[in-house]
Amino acid sequence: MKHVISPLDLTVQELEYILTLAEDMIAAPDKYKDVCHGKKLATLFYEPSTRTRLSFEAAMMNLGGNVLGFSSADSSSASKGESVADTIRVISSYADICAMRHPKEGAPLVASQYSSIPVINAGDGGHNHPTQTLTDLLTIKKLKGRLNHLTIGVCGDLKFGRTVHSLIRAMIRYENIRFVMISPEELRIPDYLKKEVLDAQNIPYSEVSVLEPVMPELDLLYMTRVQRERFFNEEDYIRLKDSFILDNKKMKLAKEDMLVLHPLPRVNEISTEVDDDPRAVYFEQAKYGVYVRMALIMTLLGLEV
Repeated sequence: MKHVISPLDLTVQELEYILTLAEDMIAAPDKYKDVCHGKKLATLFYEPSTRTRLSFEAAMMNLGGNVLGFSSADSSSASKGESVADTIRVISSYADICAMRHPKEGAPLVASQYSSIPVINAGDGGHNHPTQTLTDLLTIKKLKGRLNHLTIGVCGDLKFGRTVHSLIRAMIRYENIRFVMISPEELRIPDYLKKEVLDAQNIPYSEVSVLEPVMPELDLLYMTRVQRERFFNEEDYIRLKDSFILDNKKMKLAKEDMLVLHPLPRVNEISTEVDDDPRAVYFEQAKYGVYVRMALIMTLLGLEV
């Protein structure tokens, strides 16, 4: 039995299999409409979510399966003090596979150690978000035609942004990848990621605090919001939340084929005027999230058509 807690739990070959399967699902969805008949997905969301939770539910329903679960800690026995370990032991009796989002880093890993069904990390604190990374990889592969030879700008909250952390861990396994880290000083990527991931693998990167000068060199721009829920101090959040706002003026500096990705939700870090630019693909990116989750569920359950 396999769990997916980090993007690194999947080999490059497994990633390629899942992405190829997802592409086939996009092309021929009816072929997969009954593959999970009689199977149940438990969605254990201790933290609010729109896209991740609903895309998991849509994925399982598209496969002909059923969904059960909760959408906040307040609506579960966690509000009574039940541990993650006890919850997953119970849920393992009710479902065939589980997707868990939790505000504490490492909670899905703990769940996997007590679970008798596959556990998928749907986001844990500022740590990992592997299915968002799968979504990002599918978007890049479909729209750029490759996952190598790319200069990737990651912009915004790089300190707490679990989607950025997961994307970096996944992309360094492809050839000729370079990162440009764009953030205020206070929200720079954590030192441990620089030392243990980028420096350890000799991945080229630069850190800047202004977006405009680096726009012309980017193949991808991955925007993120400054996350109010990760701040202990409201004053710091207010001071930093508008650090970078992508608008049409900045987009004029970019390559004609540069793509703008965003894991969503957006606050104001991308002006709505950018939505009409064909390079802005974040809503298409959200759509692809259903297909990669379908492919991942199928793969972890060992199902074939």
